Amino acid sequence: MAGKPMTKSVLVGAIAEKTGVTKAKAGEFLEALVGIAAAETKKNGQFVLPGLGKSVKSQRKARMGRNPQTGAAIKIPAKTVVKFRLAKAFKDAVLPPKK
Repeated sequence: MAGKPMTKSVLVGAIAEKTGVTKAKAGEFLEALVGIAAAETKKNGQFVLPGLGKSVKSQRKARMGRNPQTGAAIKIPAKTVVKFRLAKAFKDAVLPPKK
């Protein structure tokens, strides 16, 4: 269905080509963006990248599950997870809305 996923070096090259900066500067930009996104999500619980989506820190409740090998019921503890929610504009650009 799809080709190989884009690697970091290919992404850095594409950013450099589109913006007219060096690959080193594009790499620094990408590293800074990832760092800022992680820090903001940790501090404020969310980080919005307009046009792409937002990362959200969320609490997952404790629940009962099953050990797939034995079938025994086990308690899965509550934990904090990070989710990424795509923006509507991005979804519509990739998958046109249904009529």
